[in-house]
Amino acid sequence: MRIKDKVAIVTGAGAGIGKASALLFAEKGAKVLCNDISNTGSTTVEEIKSKGKEAIFIQGDISEPVTIQEIIDTAIKKYNRIDIVFNNAGIVIPGKAEDTSVKVWDRVMKVNVRSVFLMSKISLPHLIKTKGCIINNSSCAAIKGMKNRFAYSASKGAILSMTRAMAADYIKSGVRVNAICPGVVDSPSFQQRVASSDEPEKALANFISMQPLGRISNPQEIAESVLFLVNSEYCVGTCLSIDGGISM
Repeated sequence: MRIKDKVAIVTGAGAGIGKASALLFAEKGAKVLCNDISNTGSTTVEEIKSKGKEAIFIQGDISEPVTIQEIIDTAIKKYNRIDIVFNNAGIVIPGKAEDTSVKVWDRVMKVNVRSVFLMSKISLPHLIKTKGCIINNSSCAAIKGMKNRFAYSASKGAILSMTRAMAADYIKSGVRVNAICPGVVDSPSFQQRVASSDEPEKALANFISMQPLGRISNPQEIAESVLFLVNSEYCVGTCLSIDGGISM
């Protein structure tokens, strides 16, 4: 499935993996609907358009059905099709089980899990028509236990299980569902977490030491892995680890 002239939806497209993926999809000829809860997604769209490619920005909370419906309706009204959905949006809130509040738990599950459920549910009838694909952003935390990431790990584990369940349900309909499981990625949100720690230099060194490869990844190389799963027609229910060896 080469993506020239295909229609792609990317959530969390304002920065990091989402932005890099939206830019890469557009570079390869796709028409991209970029969603973000903040206005940062508009800069992604501006950058795409500055290169002569096509993109639309839809701002809103992806965990709410009204936002997802607006994205889907825009895609169908403008292009009459949807080929690719990249469920990328998510948040990281540190904490162990005993110090995770119900409020934090519910927020993480709403943003990370409910958004994937709703986007998949509402887009699937259109993806069945085009024999399209869904890529979900899970995490190495779904595969390997990680300290101080209780709610986050649970949400990413749910995403991985949802991926496999949907892959089994829709393979006969021609829709491929796969997931990426990144390690530590040098994104704006990651930089903010490091900067807000008591000892930023030590925090960064600790993050780097988690990868046996000896470095953290960048959004571009994760985006290339997303594109691989979009194009690789034999991958179904795949969990693609891009983590520098964390999950070995």
